[in-house]
Amino acid sequence: MMNLNSQQYAYGGARIGYLLYTPGNGDDTRRKQPLILFLHGASDRGSDPELLKQHGLPRIVMNDPDFPFMVLAPQCPEGEWWIHDERLLLALLDHVIMHYLADERRIYLTGCSMGGYGAWMLAAAHPNRFAAVVPVSAPALRLPEQVCSLKDTPVWAFHGSADTVVPAEQTELMIETLRACGGSPEVSYMADVGHELTTTIYQDP
Repeated sequence: MMNLNSQQYAYGGARIGYLLYTPGNGDDTRRKQPLILFLHGASDRGSDPELLKQHGLPRIVMNDPDFPFMVLAPQCPEGEWWIHDERLLLALLDHVIMHYLADERRIYLTGCSMGGYGAWMLAAAHPNRFAAVVPVSAPALRLPEQVCSLKDTPVWAFHGSADTVVPAEQTELMIETLRACGGSPEVSYMADVGHELTTTIYQDP
C-alpha cells in the first residue's frame, strides 16, 4: 500500500498543499519516525500537490514502497519562492510532527534548485530545528554569511559539475563560507552531470 497522500493545510488565513508519505502501513503509532522535509524546484510550483510526484524525492518514494523515512513535500504557490511564508511552512511541519508522530529530533531538510535555496534559507534561520541539511543544485544565498548559523549542523551539499542552470560555483561559495565560519560541511560534485541530480541523490537515503 502506497501511503503518499495529497492534503491541504491552513494556518493564519493562508493555505498550502502538500504530499505526505508514511512508511509501512501508515497506522503504527507505537514509535516516532524520522522525517525528511523536501522543498521542490521552481517548475513544480502551483496548487496541485499531485504534480510533485513527477520529480525529486516524491518520485523516488512512489517507486520504493520500502522507503524508510516519512516525507513531507509542501508545494510552493505559483509565482512565489521558498520561503515566501516561513510561518506557514513551519506550522505545517509542526502539524505533521504532532499528528503523525514524526521524531522532532530527526527532521532532515533537503531541496533541489529553488528548493535547495529554500533549504539553505530555512535552515540558516532555524538551525536548531533540523538534524541535517542537504541542498541539491542550490543557488547561493544573497548574503552567504547567513549560513554561519549552521556551523554546528551537519550539511552535505550536492551539485553537478556540468550544471548550466545553477553553476556549481554557487555551492562552492556556500561551502567555503560555512567552513570559514568554523563549520565542517560535506560536499559532493557529480562529474559531467547537469542540473538534474535528484534521482541519483535520493535513491540511496
